[in-house]
This record gives sequence, structure tokens and C-alpha cells, in this order.
Amino acid sequence: MWVRKRIDIGWANLAGGVVQCCAPTNRKTIRQSIETQWSESGDALACLSVRSGFDLLLRCLALPRGSEVLISAVTIPDMVRIIERHGLVPVPIDLDANDLTPQLESVRGALTSASRAILVAHLFGSRIPLEPLAEFARQNGLLLIEDAAQAYVGPEYTGHAEADVSLFSFGPIKTATALGGALVRVADRKLLDQMRSAQAKYPLQDRGVYLWRLLKYMAMRVGAYRHVFRALVWGYRTLGWDHDRMVNGTVRGFPGESLFRQIRQRPSAPLLAVLRRRLRHFDRRRLAARIERGKLLVDLLAEKVTCPTVEVHPHSYWVFPVVVDNPHRVIDALCEAGFDATQGESMCVVDPPADRPELAAVAAQATIAKTIYVPIYPEMPADCARQMVRVLLEAAGLADSAPAARSDWSAEKSAPPENGRSTSRNRSDKSIAGP
Repeated sequence: MWVRKRIDIGWANLAGGVVQCCAPTNRKTIRQSIETQWSESGDALACLSVRSGFDLLLRCLALPRGSEVLISAVTIPDMVRIIERHGLVPVPIDLDANDLTPQLESVRGALTSASRAILVAHLFGSRIPLEPLAEFARQNGLLLIEDAAQAYVGPEYTGHAEADVSLFSFGPIKTATALGGALVRVADRKLLDQMRSAQAKYPLQDRGVYLWRLLKYMAMRVGAYRHVFRALVWGYRTLGWDHDRMVNGTVRGFPGESLFRQIRQRPSAPLLAVLRRRLRHFDRRRLAARIERGKLLVDLLAEKVTCPTVEVHPHSYWVFPVVVDNPHRVIDALCEAGFDATQGESMCVVDPPADRPELAAVAAQATIAKTIYVPIYPEMPADCARQMVRVLLEAAGLADSAPAARSDWSAEKSAPPENGRSTSRNRSDKSIAGP
């Protein structure tokens, strides 16, 4: 079975992290080298997670209670929790139904005298043009926060020049993951210094906690091999258990109710050491192969179904969303055919303030309710992608649109084989995850 997503970290980095957990390390030196590598201008801060950085930002901004944060309507629930924890009001910006980009009309409709910031998320590997939103933010005195957690593509993009704050994640399911960690760029040096000082008072992440995470993902990497994963899914279904819920729960970055205790920590030295290695040895060949596979799927599905964000460029196809009228039926059909699709549980649509129901993100809600995420990554051969599309279209009632079966040897040559072996020096085999 082709798992829904493969964790972007290989055995060498996992083993290296285990060694770092057991060895003395100069944490300050590693942190400084990461921050300098990310931004030579000195405006970067390494954090435990994007949640940690965002929470720290709002803490240091100390906005008046009741202030409003305009936020892309599709995000992770914890970003909403963090806004509300600081006594602020999240106000959703509805998105275009086809490409899930925030529209200026929606931003203008959400703006009030209480608006203080706008948080814009790049979704699913796309990177939306920020210039119009940056101009709007300047004209209205808003802080522009760029959530690029899903949009990392290597050192050539470390934040938009017109963003006041840029957030990048290296959590378990992200590109070039270090199984944790984030980098935050802050244009205002005074604010950055406040954030750095506040974070210095946080407790340090326990090495044992990070070691446990490394060992867990080693086990998950074994479980991600096709035959092993198929056996696991069969076992769960035989027992009447929901394998989809199991997978989503396993890769959740901060499980349980103690979110703020977990995120208000400094990243440990072993985590920073793994992150530094991932940044220094970013695998451009693997990213290029993933983009080629994503483009193949776009071609196969073009004009047949809606694939949100795929028309937004640049795009790295971190995950591949598809809108269908009968998501559960399509997911079941794909699973039976050996493709682990999911609707995911990590994304939500932001509710409007209670006194402004007219701001409900209707377009975003309608799109996300019918969106599934299908597997696509370099190890999947082109013929398997075509088979997946045929099954998807048949289950969606669009069988006449299914692509013909044929081999594409040129595409096959550009992709590593399913066992993950590659000629790339910085190979990154992956494990299981959901979007």
C-alpha cells in the first residue's frame, strides 16, 4: 500500500540524532549557526515549533485584549487556540474556492478598527503572492505574519521581504524535517530582542523527550514500507479500528491538552543539531523529483476535478489535495486499491466571531469538507499514479475521464525506486504521516 505521506528523514539523520542525544553539545553555538545560516542579517530566531514562535510573538506584542487577528480561514486549530489564549479574536478571511488563496475583498470585509495583525498561510506547498496583502497591511497599520510552515523549499526562500514575521516549520511531517524545530524571522529588531529574551527564560526541552521521538519515527519508518503498512491497515480493519485516526494521532506534534506547557520550551541541543544538518544538506534532487510527481498528477487530473492550490506558483506539492463530492467513498476505494488517502484531521476552518456570523468562511468550508489528500512522492512510479487517478475518478463517478494505462519510462527514470535507494548523497527516505 502506498502510504499517504512519507516522513522526510532518513536513517542517517535519525541515527545521528540518537547519538546527539547521548553526547555533550554546545547548544548556544549550534543555535547561533542555524540562525546565521537562515538569515545573515541577524533577524532569525530558532524555536521549538511554529506554535512556540507564534505564541512567543503574541506574548511580546502584548496587544490589547479584544484586538482582532485576521487569519486565513484554513489553518491548524492550535493557531486559533493560541490567538484566543492571548485574549485576542481570530477573524477568518475566506479563501477562493479553487486555489484557497485569501482574497482582498474578504480581507477588506473583515477589517475593523480593532484589527491589529493579519496571519496568512501558504497551504499544501504553494506560495501565494504576498505583495497585495503586504500593501493592504501597510495601508491599514497591520502586522503581516507569514505562515510558511507548509512551504519550505530550501535556502532560496526564508521569508518574504515585505512580511513583518515569517514562520517556518521543521516538524515531523514537514519538508526536511528535524522532527521538531522552527525558524522565525522578525523584521522589528526590538521585537525580536524581546522574543529572544522571553524565550531564554523557558525551560529546555528534555533530551529524553526528543530521543523518544527519534525512536518512534524509526519504528514508523519501518511501518511505512508498503507490505508492512498494508498488513497494519488490514490488522486495524480486522479489529474494527480506524487506521486513519491511528496514523493522524501518531504524527500529531503536540498531543493531549497541555499544549502551552509543551510549546513553551526552548529546543534541545540534539534537536538543533539535527536541524542544522538538515539545513546544511538540503536534498534539492528529492524536492525536484517530488515536484515532477506533483506535476504529473496535475496533468492527469486537469479539468476533471478541482485540486486546490495547484494553480498557485511556485508549488512544491507538499501534499496533494483533491475535491470530490463523495470523499468517504473515494477514500475507501483508494484504500482497497492500495492507496492510503485521507481527509486529515490537522486542518480546520476558522469560525467567525459570535457577533459577526456574516464572516463565516463559506467558500473555504465547502472546499475543505470535500477535500481528500492522496499520496504522491518520488518513490511512486508514474504507472501507479495513473492507476490511482483511475480509481479516484471511477469512485467519484467520473470514470469517462480516467486516463489510459500506459508506461512513462522517462518519468520512471527520474524517480528513486520504492525501496528508497537513490544516487543522491543526501537521500531522505520517509515514513507515515497525514497532512
